[in-house]
Formats: sequence, C-alpha cells, structure tokens
Amino acid sequence: MRSLIIGAAGFVGAYLIRHLHQELGHQTAVTKLPHEQIRPECCDLDIYNLDILDADAVFRLLQKVHPDYIFHLAAQSSVAAAWKNPGITVDINVHGVVNVLEAVRKLEFRTRILLVGSGEEYGLVQPDEIPVSEENRICPGNIYAATKACQNMLGKIYARAYGLEVIMVRAFNHIGPNQEPLFVVADFCRQVAWIEAGRQDAHMHVGNLEVKRDFTDVRDVVRAYAMLAESGESGETYNVGSGSAVSIAHILQMILNKSEANIMVETDPSRLRPVDLPVIEANIYKLQKITGWKPLIGLEQTVEETLDYWRQRAKADR
Repeated sequence: MRSLIIGAAGFVGAYLIRHLHQELGHQTAVTKLPHEQIRPECCDLDIYNLDILDADAVFRLLQKVHPDYIFHLAAQSSVAAAWKNPGITVDINVHGVVNVLEAVRKLEFRTRILLVGSGEEYGLVQPDEIPVSEENRICPGNIYAATKACQNMLGKIYARAYGLEVIMVRAFNHIGPNQEPLFVVADFCRQVAWIEAGRQDAHMHVGNLEVKRDFTDVRDVVRAYAMLAESGESGETYNVGSGSAVSIAHILQMILNKSEANIMVETDPSRLRPVDLPVIEANIYKLQKITGWKPLIGLEQTVEETLDYWRQRAKADR
C-alpha cells in the first residue's frame, strides 16, 4: 500500500510516518512546506514540498504519487492562532482541503482520504450531551472550529456527490513528546522544565484551568487514523479521543507533582480565550465498533514522557 501524508512536518506527522511504515509496512510519501524539515529516523521517504493553496501543484503531486491512502494533516491547528489570523486559518483549513478533494475527483482515483477535524466543532455542548457523539449538532465556538466544521461538510458532499472515498475524523486533544508549546500540556511541561533548569523564574503562567478536555496520546491517535483509513465508511465522521475528560487543573497538578521545584502558578490574561467551552469529551462508541480501537497509553505516562522531553530540550538548548 502507498500512503501520502499531506502536512507531515507537524507533531502528528512524525508519529503517523513511523506507524504507517514500521507497523503497517506502507510505502509512504509526505509533503511539507519549503522551510520545514522532516528527518525520517525510521524509514526512507519520498518527501515533497507542497503549498496546498496551489491547486495545480496539488493536482500534479497526486498524479505523480497516486496514493492508496491520503492522510490530510495540513492545517492551521491552533485555536489561539486562529483568533489572531482568521484569514490564514480559513485559507489553509478550507481552501486547502478543496484543492485536495478536487484533485482526487479530477484524477478519478479510488484513493481513500482521511480528513482530520476537531472535537471543537461541537462547540457549546449541553451537560446532557456529554460525552458528545457524532450525531450531536455542531455549533462551533471559535474560528478554528468553524473552519474544521466546514471541512467536514465538504468531505461529506464530495463523498455523496462524486463518490469519493472520504472519511472524516473529529480528533479531540492529542498530546505527547515533541508537541510545540502552543498547546496546553506541552506548554505546562516546557515551563516546568525551564524553571527547573533556571531558564525561567519560578512563576508559571496559565490560562483557564477550570475547563475539561479529552486527552489522548498521539501514538494512540495515529493508530486510530490508520484503522479508519482502512475500514471507516465513506462519508461518515468518527470521534477520536479517550472517551474521558479531565480538567486542565488536574493536568497541571499532575505535572507539578513530578517536579521538586517550588513553583508559583499565576493566571495570565493574555492566555484566556475570547470564548472557552467548559467541557469537551468524546463518545467513541462509533470508532470502537468499526475498528476495535482503544487507547493503550495512559495519561500519566504521556505527561511524564512529555515532561522528560522538555527537560532534555532545556538542557540541549542551553
């Protein structure tokens, strides 16, 4: 089997590359932007520079690679960054997906396409709707979520109108070593590691600690992606998460308990979002029914390995 990962230079891409090659034996091609680096430690890759906003370039690449599977990871995936740059977020997350779908349609390939969306698409979920299922109404509460909801609708339209093999995912928070500190667990672990190394004073800056989120190790997430690309039903959407939400305060305390430093926690107003949903938790019955997937790596292990990663970075970056 030949897989193409679009947008493989990010956090998830490295783990997906490793899983597809080492665990599944796929021949893998990947794309990145010219300024990005992909250093494959596990395998030989076909690496291409690609701007997904260039429709002709997308068409030519797909024509050349002719993949059996496309994993579409290219996105502006930070909620905070989307508030600051809504236009760029819309371009990448909506126009980029259209370019990929159009290329597959015009080429008449039977490629199976996995579009990665977000649990944020559900928006403000009522208490009696938790855990939220794929049948729940969507009501995006931020710009990033709105673009992902649009992506999902486009995927369904192309599946039903043109017969493309498109599977949609709503991924909830995924975490692990090597994630950039735009995201909360990586940010907390980086701050603790920097404080321990004397590179930051002992004041830790946080946002809203009361919200609850559904966290899954990235290695479990990419397993789910591969399973859905293989056996998911075209035109359908699948939640990918742990099925259990925990508060950001709980995550913070878990990280602080692993440090001997005397750390003061302070709320930073700049880290508070204009709109912050109180609870996001996935109902993963549909995913489990069709694939048998279940998370294998516990939250405690993921947090510990992420903190150790940032401790190593703190030493290496001196």
